[in-house]
Amino acid sequence: MSFSNLCSFPSLLGFVVFHSLMALCGIKFFSCLDYRDSIWRSGDGVSFVGGVGRMGLVEWRRRQRSVRCLAGKAEMGTASGGVDVETKELGPVVKFKMDDFVVANYVSIGLHGRADEMIFEATVSNPNNMLYNARVVLRQLKSTQAQRRGRRALEVLKKLARRQLMYHCYSLQVYGFVSPTSGGDDESFTLVHGYHGSYSLQHWLQLTDWLPTLEAALALDEECVRRIGDDKLGGPAVTRQLRLTRILMRDLLIGVNYLHCHGLAHTELRLENVHISPVDRHVKVGILGNAVDFYENSTNSSATDGDINRRQLMIAFDMRCVGFIMAKMVLRELMDSSIFIKFKAFLYKGNCPSGLREFLLPILFRDSQSGNAGLQILDRNWGAGWNLLSLLLATKPSERISCVDALRHPFLCGPKWRVDSSMDLIRWGLGSTAVRIVEDYIYVSRQRNRIAYFIELMELLNPHLRRKNWVDLLPGRWRLLYCTGRHLGLTLRQPSLRVLIGNAYLTFTQASDSDRSTLLLASDIDFKVMPGQQWPHDKSGDLGNLQVKSSLKLAFGRRLYLREEDIESKNLSSQEFVARKTYGKKWKKGKTKEPPFSLPAAKLIFGDIDVSVSLGSSQSNVDVAQRVIQEVRTQIPPEMFDVSKLVCGTYVDSRMMVLRGVSGSALLFTRSPYTA
Repeated sequence: MSFSNLCSFPSLLGFVVFHSLMALCGIKFFSCLDYRDSIWRSGDGVSFVGGVGRMGLVEWRRRQRSVRCLAGKAEMGTASGGVDVETKELGPVVKFKMDDFVVANYVSIGLHGRADEMIFEATVSNPNNMLYNARVVLRQLKSTQAQRRGRRALEVLKKLARRQLMYHCYSLQVYGFVSPTSGGDDESFTLVHGYHGSYSLQHWLQLTDWLPTLEAALALDEECVRRIGDDKLGGPAVTRQLRLTRILMRDLLIGVNYLHCHGLAHTELRLENVHISPVDRHVKVGILGNAVDFYENSTNSSATDGDINRRQLMIAFDMRCVGFIMAKMVLRELMDSSIFIKFKAFLYKGNCPSGLREFLLPILFRDSQSGNAGLQILDRNWGAGWNLLSLLLATKPSERISCVDALRHPFLCGPKWRVDSSMDLIRWGLGSTAVRIVEDYIYVSRQRNRIAYFIELMELLNPHLRRKNWVDLLPGRWRLLYCTGRHLGLTLRQPSLRVLIGNAYLTFTQASDSDRSTLLLASDIDFKVMPGQQWPHDKSGDLGNLQVKSSLKLAFGRRLYLREEDIESKNLSSQEFVARKTYGKKWKKGKTKEPPFSLPAAKLIFGDIDVSVSLGSSQSNVDVAQRVIQEVRTQIPPEMFDVSKLVCGTYVDSRMMVLRGVSGSALLFTRSPYTA
């Protein structure tokens, strides 16, 4: 802007000089006035909107003199007009009177209240008040517990007064309370706080056209997307939703981290308590009436071990609430209360959140014909969204991610930011990519080689090398995804009897508490027999199940990698679990010039095997039953029928597992929740 343009706006220069002088004198302003005295650009000029633009320069200068007088009286412990600011007792808390407000005859739908609260919208009508013409919310608290929450919100305001800018940017602004009249009802307590739009985040997400409406409310521009590491606007709906999720989640995490840095936990983070200000376009967390101090003592220096554990639990509780908010923002199906109850029940039963994708797949594809947008968002960047969600919702509080680490997570960073991925995230990405290729169900030679290579990399990066780790992680239900040795399901063959393979599971359970290394194994294969020639169009038929039971014992072992010249020189016993890997070209492509000589593995020693088959009522012929069993055995890996051919486990974590057969083929499994 040129100097001539600046001179044409004396009000702008006066405004800047005035604020500079006030800052030097130590006089602070309520940051709620930023939307009344904000500046906007129009062409080459600069104009004022809000308080200055509406009241005029003369009235604005008169207001300056009144503000100076009000600030001077505040220092002496008195106040004039309808506002009573007692700096010694109340600090930044303002004591109002009911005569200072004009109460509206309506209440916005987004203002969330409890049963013991009455909510009113009002406008400050006292011209001597710094909030003159500002829109506020009066929250009348009836019960004793509600009044405790209100007074707690004022205590938090005093504690955070040193960083008012951050407090007003990321929290619902609390101004003060209304002093009861002499003849009024002294049993109630009325809290005065800011108004940040008529919708909460939950109401925004419940709109049918929520995405373009929320983008318009936030007025997204290049500066907004630059804050998340992006440089583009628009694009497909999935890209726009991911961009909006990053903006909102980063704002929410910054606000929650601000509270945690000041020794406070919010404890009430829900969609109903989160608002989006259309003025500064920041996410505002709800009133801090239930905020909890990390430390029972006044200073953090005297914190005991119990206080440290309390701090960890409080932070973990807030992060779990942030995870629920993120899940609802990305997966719109969770806005349905019945589905969200199932979602929380899955976690409360002790299931690892890393298996959320396997649990939600049937729900997400139930009403989606062309793919689910939320699933596509979480699957992007090697499944980074599922990884962040599992870290936010981790079962153990000590394993939940912090706000700072979540802000550095690749899911919340745009393509222009370079993020160093941890080894855990690399393992997660390898497993997620292999699952996505398997789900595409296009097994050409190039894809099969790629899946096999990913499995080998997972084995090379196995984080759990001890037998104890396998004893802890192996129990549970595992669904077979892929086998490098045999194609699962129907092929181009023309069998006499059509059998459609469903899901194949391996279930491991502890045999006894005394010997944890001894497990019981059950292999379940569901299938359907489709009679007639119309099976390509009609998938109806009789259901069947093949079950194999056995016991096994875990022992420590090593998986050997042999070169071609070593195979003939060494006399290897057939009982040893040896994967006869040759020195392939794939090892020369990366930094690893040569394959490892051996890797730790879990040796599987099986006992007796019991096989049982159940068929539909119409399949009573013994000859037909034998043909069905033969066709099932043809379509599944031999290790799922004869489990004794499983010789070792080479990779396991909370989500994925790789077992190797005697032939060297790898079986890739994913953990599956138990269904009622």
